[in-house]
Amino acid sequence: MASRWRLALAAAVCCVLLSSAAATGKTGRITVYWGQTAAEGRLREACGSGLYSTVIISFLTGFGGGRYKLDLAGHDWSAVGPDVKYCQSKKVLVLLSIGGGIGRYSLASKADAKAVAEHLWDFYLGGHTRSRPFGDAVLDGVDFDIELGGAAHYDDLARYLKAYSGRKPGGRKVWLTAAPQCPFPDRLLGEALRTGVFDRVHVQFYNNPVCNYSPRNVAAFTAAWKKWTSSLPRGSVYLGLPAAAGAANNGYISPATLVRKVLPIVQRSRNYGGVMLWSRYWDRRTGYSKKIKRAV
Repeated sequence: MASRWRLALAAAVCCVLLSSAAATGKTGRITVYWGQTAAEGRLREACGSGLYSTVIISFLTGFGGGRYKLDLAGHDWSAVGPDVKYCQSKKVLVLLSIGGGIGRYSLASKADAKAVAEHLWDFYLGGHTRSRPFGDAVLDGVDFDIELGGAAHYDDLARYLKAYSGRKPGGRKVWLTAAPQCPFPDRLLGEALRTGVFDRVHVQFYNNPVCNYSPRNVAAFTAAWKKWTSSLPRGSVYLGLPAAAGAANNGYISPATLVRKVLPIVQRSRNYGGVMLWSRYWDRRTGYSKKIKRAV
């Protein structure tokens, strides 16, 4: 009888703990961008820190019209391939981001979008070509950080890339993520996101005073967050933030404010995914991710 009572009590306690964890909405997931300065250290070091669930290599700053440019700002390309494999052995997803705030890129037609998808597949995903920048390392997917040019044909590009899922070694899928600006809908990625093929969306709640979080802008921030989460019911939505005040023109939130004021708002959403940080360089300097990891 006592034994049964103890079992029932243990089960009840377990259920309470599980319910409490679910109610908090915590995922423990932090995405970080890496690749724009050699001062941030190697990719291997970022993945070995235990702080990140996803690292996004940035950026392919040139694409379209048969022209391509990978810019890793001083990093040794030959070291990236082995580091990608190390990251994946640590269960860290590694993606390549296309676009960024500096570069020349666009898609002139549906055929151009298909050509870019083929290039990404052959050079970075599961395809085969003699001149793969990272050797035989196979990245987990592609991130869309489209900040320049027009919006045309990114929906086509997303569909073409997603169609490669299952063709990677081991039948793994091609992960697709995006980093739209917080004003909804994003003027450049809105149509692409409406395809429903993106797995994760890292919304940039910085450099956008109209929807950045601040004590005087809580209502607008909350409304923008709800628009994003309700528009992407099949994907997870991450709160994108700068890891230091110097990492953005505006929108920085201190770790303490994030934990006390902001996470309780965003973690109410069923498809809250975690936090995205720009960037590994700034996070390494400030220790931002360490300060928020347990609360994310």
